[in-house]
Amino acid sequence: MAEIVNLRQARKAKARSQKEKVAETNRALHGRTKAEKQVEKSTKHKVAKHLDDHKLGD
Repeated sequence: MAEIVNLRQARKAKARSQKEKVAETNRALHGRTKAEKQVEKSTKHKVAKHLDDHKLGD
């Protein structure tokens, strides 16, 4: 005999697994390592400091 399945629960489980697959691909595409984030932060800080150092004061 076939197993009785609650369709609402089955639908939610399927949606959860689909969202997890999408999240995994997004992590692969958009995720950055800690080192990459630190490099970007330091370059932004360096550029901002360079601009601030070259401002003309009245």
